[in-house]
Amino acid sequence: MADPKALCLHKLEQQSIQLDELIELLDCELDALASRNGENLKDLARKKLTLINGLQRIDKEIAAFGDAILNEEEISVSVLSIRKKLSLCQQKNEVNAQAARQAHLSVQQLKEILIGAPTSVTYDQGGSVKTSESNLVRNLKA
Repeated sequence: MADPKALCLHKLEQQSIQLDELIELLDCELDALASRNGENLKDLARKKLTLINGLQRIDKEIAAFGDAILNEEEISVSVLSIRKKLSLCQQKNEVNAQAARQAHLSVQQLKEILIGAPTSVTYDQGGSVKTSESNLVRNLKA
């Protein structure tokens, strides 16, 4: 039978590698959001889901070792490192979610302008919000 400590360290290393991949993927996701590359976003979303499922599976396997092994010094150092990487992933994911919301909002505003929404929101010279009637495409006969 394999040494439980060595097996646990191996699982932690696997999880660390997958978190590194997720960090890289989240960076690519932000680039795709910034460039509005929808096809790339679909591919990245599939990869992201696969990585998250893998991380959850490994996490369950690690949890099965119990607190006695997980509290050993060498293992607890690895666990701390993984928690830091996980926190970084969560921060990057939140940034990406905010970027996605902003992109969606700008597309929605552009759509409203193009379809001739009755009012549009703009800013005056002082930076204050100004609502005005939109006549941009009202008389379009396409």
